[in-house]
Amino acid sequence: MSEPTGQMTMDDLPGRIPVFPLAGCILLPRGRLPLNIFEPRYLAMCHDTLASHRMIGMVQPTNPEAGGARPELYRVGCAGRITSFTETDDERYLITLTGVCRFSIRDEPPASKSYRLAEVDYDAYAADLEPPRCCALDRATLVPTLKTYFEIHGLTADWGAVEKCPGPTLVTSLSMICPFAPSEKQALLESRNMDERVDLFLALLDMGIHEGACDDHKGPCH
Repeated sequence: MSEPTGQMTMDDLPGRIPVFPLAGCILLPRGRLPLNIFEPRYLAMCHDTLASHRMIGMVQPTNPEAGGARPELYRVGCAGRITSFTETDDERYLITLTGVCRFSIRDEPPASKSYRLAEVDYDAYAADLEPPRCCALDRATLVPTLKTYFEIHGLTADWGAVEKCPGPTLVTSLSMICPFAPSEKQALLESRNMDERVDLFLALLDMGIHEGACDDHKGPCH
């Protein structure tokens, strides 16, 4: 089942939302993130959220190696709305979150649910709700660099779709799916604007290509 997102305003954003900690995974405004939900606490989270505002906050743990049920979290995440969901025969939820607005975590109240809830503030990211504008994206530079990066990392893409995709949508999707380190993904999430994200994204591609070349030669690079 799918739901339209519509144009949300600051007044539509709930001040308390469930948060889903997931290392190496970010959601960006207007990005689409498919999730396979099977843990009981997150099944409960989805059940409760579907019955209310449909909003879930994606946020990364600060230490990807940390275990436990309540790892320390980065202070910045992104709220997404459940825009599609399916319940499977084996009692999983297949959902898609569509990114709405980034947030800062103000507080995390004592646990009242099996999943985590946070008090969040969206004020610093109000521009996320505005229509996307064109970004300074040089496709003549991006596409060859991206092809090299994908080849090194064993990834495939529909290059015709890459050429046609609007710049902001392309950068958002690639920032979410490329296998950057969690700290690098967090930096992309916290970029002040799309132009800053484009610059960082291209720099991360170059670093990934350089590191891949070093690995291929089995020796240090300088």
